Parts: sequence; structure tokens; C-alpha cells
Amino acid sequence: MTAPLTLDSALVEAARVSAAWPFEEARKLIARLERSGKKEVLFETGYGPSGLPHIGTFGEVARTSMVRHAFRVLTEDRIPTRLVAFSDDMDGLRKVPDNIPNKELVAAHLGKPLTRVPDPFGTHASFGEHNNARLRAFLDSFGFDYEFLSATECYTAGRFDATLRLVLERYDAVMAIMLPSLREERAQSYSPFLPIHPRTGIVMQVPIDEVKREAGTIVWRDPATGERFETPVTGGHAKLQWKPDWAMRWVALGVDYEMAGKDLIDSVKLSGKIARALGAEPPEGFNYELFLDEQGQKISKSKGNGLTIEEWLQYGTPESLALFMYNKPREAKRLFFDVIPRQVDDYLGFLGAYGKQEWKHRLGNPVWHIHTGNPPLPETIEAATGANGAGTQLTFGMLLNLAGVANSEDPAVLWGFIRRYAPTASPETHPRLDKLVGYAVNYYRDFVKPAKQYRDPTPEERAALAALDAELAGHEGSTDAEALQYAVYEVGRSHFPDLSGKSKSPDGRPGVSQQWFSTIYQILLGEQRGPRFGSFIALYGVAETRALIAKGLSGQLRREHEAFLAERAQARIA
Repeated sequence: MTAPLTLDSALVEAARVSAAWPFEEARKLIARLERSGKKEVLFETGYGPSGLPHIGTFGEVARTSMVRHAFRVLTEDRIPTRLVAFSDDMDGLRKVPDNIPNKELVAAHLGKPLTRVPDPFGTHASFGEHNNARLRAFLDSFGFDYEFLSATECYTAGRFDATLRLVLERYDAVMAIMLPSLREERAQSYSPFLPIHPRTGIVMQVPIDEVKREAGTIVWRDPATGERFETPVTGGHAKLQWKPDWAMRWVALGVDYEMAGKDLIDSVKLSGKIARALGAEPPEGFNYELFLDEQGQKISKSKGNGLTIEEWLQYGTPESLALFMYNKPREAKRLFFDVIPRQVDDYLGFLGAYGKQEWKHRLGNPVWHIHTGNPPLPETIEAATGANGAGTQLTFGMLLNLAGVANSEDPAVLWGFIRRYAPTASPETHPRLDKLVGYAVNYYRDFVKPAKQYRDPTPEERAALAALDAELAGHEGSTDAEALQYAVYEVGRSHFPDLSGKSKSPDGRPGVSQQWFSTIYQILLGEQRGPRFGSFIALYGVAETRALIAKGLSGQLRREHEAFLAERAQARIA
């Protein structure tokens, strides 16, 4: 049961004209209801439980939930909605997964429905039930509102019986749709029905000798023995091939909306034709683009060339993953470790902007969709000095740089700097920031630190950094980020003025060349890009920044990092 929404007229009015893609999808559903006259909307996501839930599972459920919430707002929550997570656990197990124990136990049951294969983990009655439990725990951990349905339960309990009889009745029409899509050899033996062998329990891929519509049965032969069987298509004695099964499920359950990956466009079309042949309108939905690896190749579960949800959540927040799913779902996107920091900080930026926006812009802000219309307040900290009362969100990028210059993978060390900057902040008062610190330490250790590239300064850069050190001497103990940024800017203006005329100060003087900031980042942080440096100094400390400048001027930062890389390489060889 979904909780009732709190709506106001300004929100609903803005929703009616919002260009955000969940609202565009929701409007398709409203038009569908106007045609059908239905009084409820059923959303569905499908899951093949031969393996564990993965990042694509999260993406499909998260995106569908966003459309569902947009629909509820547009209809002012007057039309009931349900989201079903459907498990195809009656599919025959085709191969033994690589990542399970007791492979021999499972290998003895190949071809059987997943719910008739023993659980190699020993925790459930079957392998299918084990993976279904993992799916439910996975979805519950993200707080999704859904109902779980098992194909095995739906087939054996008779929930699909009426529609299965309809498929049998219109067997020829279904075959006419499917056969042109098959290779010639496959078409010779194809049948939409897969009987379950009454003795072995295996899902049989066999030709059908006879269709007995009135009896509700199919006649087939065991290819190994030649024995003839007559099997009811109801009661779980048979199941459908997956494309007819998909269509049957849409019809039997009354599915109104289901997404699918771009690779399934042809399958969606075929299943849609079958649904129409059964006298029903296929659901609304859209085809989202697939994820790419760091080389731009399509991610494959069998290749393992992508990023798992466990890996993402080791380095980034669940909200950052939801943002990745929300953004441009119809565009192919690289799904690799280097996208995580940007998603974390973009989320923080959207969250910080949300409270200052009118409804029109709030509904285009991803955090409204990520948090089903109720984003949390930003978690800000107040500087000890120079505070303007507005508070500051510490960014993931800032924490990564702090971990780098502190040369520490200990969250407590980072918190030491944070508390000095903002004495009232602590892991207890800022739990979300505390988690962000942990993510930053993990990401810094595994990705940032090994990739750093320090260099020594040129004579011109050396003079500028020495001038910055002298300027900062007059700001000892300050945490006023604006004043410190002004000091950085003024030194840069003197040593690296922007002579192109593209940037100027309010008083008409030249701005600062990007070369100055590149100098700071490359020599002091070992990076090509970096944070707003005044804010960084305020957090890291003026004295500490001056010490960092001294190490950069002497080449110590470069030498220390080269030693770290050499030690790391030696450890790999060992």
C-alpha cells in the first residue's frame, strides 16, 4: 500500500507542463486510461533469477518508480497504482553459474525450472527461491514500494490459466507472429508452449504434434525415448517461450507500463503483436539505452566488463546511483568507476539548489524524482570564522583532495580537518557527510592516489607559488573561504593575468589565466583539475597549505609519489 501524497495546486499545475521525462511517460499512461477506462494502473519490472540482482535491475525499478510517482502527481493520487517485480523463476536453468558453491549439485538438475533446482547455498528450498529472496532484500534495501510475483506461483496456482487457454485457442495466430522472426532450422521445431516433462521435470524444447484446444492440452514426444505425452497447458504443467510468455503475462496481469533495454526493441514489438492477437493492448513504456564500459563497449554480464552495484556503493552514495539512472535514460552512458565522483557532486549540487527553486524548476530537478517528491534538506556545515550563515556542503571532490594532501586513508583524519574548520560538525550531527567521507577515502585509495601525477614548477610558477605563500602568511588561522579565494585570485592576477580579454574584474582589470589554477592543481595536488582553492585552504588550513606549497616548491611531493608508485609496482610483482 503506497502512502498518500501531499499535493498543492502549484505543484500539480507545474507537473502538467513539466518536460521532465517521467512526466512525459506518465502522460502516455493518462491517455491510455482515457482509452481503456481502467481504474487502476499496473507497472511491471521483470527479473531473471538465474543470477543475482545487478545494477540494471536497480535502474529499471528506480526509473519505473519515478514514472509511477509522476503519474500519481498528475492524477492527484486519485487512481490506484501498483508496481510488480516479476521473477521468471519457472525458466529452465541452461548452465551452471560460475559464482555459486556446490556446482555439481546444480549441474545434475540442468534444464529444470529454477524453482525445482536445489539451492547450492543451502538456505532455501530451491535455487530460484534463493535468488528471489536476494532480489527482495535488494529492492527492500533501497526502499522501493513493490509487490513480488513468482512465475512458478502464478503458473501453478492457476492465475495464468485463462490466458494460457486463450494462447492455445489462438495458437495459429501466435505461430504466425513468431515464425518469421526465427531462423529456418529453429522454425521447424518451434512451439510457444514448453511442456514440463512429467518424469524428469525438465522444461522441454520440443515440437508439438497436436494442439487440443477444447481439452486444453498439447501432445508431444520425448525425443530420447519417442514416448508420447499429452500435457495440460494449465496448472504449471507447461510454460511459454519467453516472448509469448511476456505477452501472456501482460494480458493476464493487466500490465499498463513496462520498460525494456534497447536490445529488446524487436522482442517488445513481437510480444506486443502477440498481446494484440490475444485481444489486449500492450503496455506503455520506453526502451532505455544500454550501459557502456570504459572503452565504450556494451557491458556484458558474462564478460564482467562493467560496474556492479556493490562496487558503486563502495565508492558512491545510493542517491548518486539513482541520479545516474535518472539522467538521459535514452542515451548510452559509460558505467565505470570514473563517473562516480561527478554523480556524487552533481547530486549534492541539485540538492543544494532545490530549496531555492520554484515548482517549475523543482520538477526538473532530479532530486525531486529520486526522493519521490520529498528531498532531504542539504547537510551543511558552518565555518568557525568568516561564515555568512548560509552553511556549506562539502563536496566529494573536496574530500578527495583533502584525503590526498593529508596523505591519509583514515576517515578520522579527515574529520579532524572538518571539525577544525567547523567545530560543531561531527559524524553524529552529520551522518550523511560521515558516509561521504568514507566513500571518499575508499575512492581516493583505489583510484585517485595511484593516478596522481606531480610535477616540479617552472621558474615563473615558482615565483607565483612563493608569492601565494607570502600572501597566505597574513591569513593565518582563517577559515574565510571568500577572503582566501580573493588572495589566491590576486596573486594569480599579478603573475598570470588573462591577457586575452575574455575575463575581467568588476574594476576592469584583467582576470586570471587558467594557467594559474593549473599550476596549483598539478604541482600541489597532482591533478589536472581541482576544487575552488580558497574553499580548499579554508578546510585544509592556512598553515598546512603553506607547508604543502613548500613541499611542492622543493619537489618533495613529486618524489614521495614516485616512491609510492615504485613500492606499489614492487608489491604487484611480489
